[in-house]
Amino acid sequence: MTAPAQHLTLAAGTGTGGILLWVVLPYVALAIFVLGHVWRYRYDKFGWTTRSSQLYERRLLRIGSPLFHFGILVVLLGHIGGLVIPKSWTEAAGISEHTYHMGAVVLGTIAGVATLGGLAILIYRRRTVGPVFSATTRNDKAMYVSLTLTIVLGLSATVAANLIGGGYDYRETISVWFRSIFYLQPAPDRMTGAPILFQLHAISAMLLFAAWPFTRLVHMLTAPIGYLTRPYIVYRSRDTQLGARRPRRGWERGGVAP
Repeated sequence: MTAPAQHLTLAAGTGTGGILLWVVLPYVALAIFVLGHVWRYRYDKFGWTTRSSQLYERRLLRIGSPLFHFGILVVLLGHIGGLVIPKSWTEAAGISEHTYHMGAVVLGTIAGVATLGGLAILIYRRRTVGPVFSATTRNDKAMYVSLTLTIVLGLSATVAANLIGGGYDYRETISVWFRSIFYLQPAPDRMTGAPILFQLHAISAMLLFAAWPFTRLVHMLTAPIGYLTRPYIVYRSRDTQLGARRPRRGWERGGVAP
């Protein structure tokens, strides 16, 4: 059975709408993503942080944060594998289309549900824990809405096309379009026949990446490499009894000043 939404599209690939959506928007989003990070690092280096709220609440954070981060990591790896690696490469490696498709759908669905569940816990925590909610900015709220929308659309597209519908091979269309952007030979016509949920997911992802440099999401691009070369931190005990010199009697525990 094929869902009716499978036949809906937003714009023709070679029309004006298609050019704006699948050629102009990707390059604008990519330019903002790159230049925005350069600007943020140069002029807001001290704001390049997640603004951790761990001190305010830990119980929900211990559940939601690992669930979200491990889930989104698998989702990102799956997108990289599906969009960047050509179909011919996996077939040359002996991985049949059916095997790849089943693995991608099952693993992608599990990772998507885990990511969405973790995000739901984090949003619930941010809304119900007073100090955490007070530390939430309008920028954070907009980021959560955009991130949630992108994840929901991606998961919905996977479920609608592959679990409810008759299946959809995005590596023949969306993946080719994605790589064509970086080849500087955009092929908007490849997005013409893509289901509307996939198109909406692609648009929401591009908008998210355009806003990325101006949100707390910048911390994903920061690796703690400095910790490898950082000098050791020397800690000294505040217990004077452990010092090398014998303290004066007046400072001993239980002692009386002369």
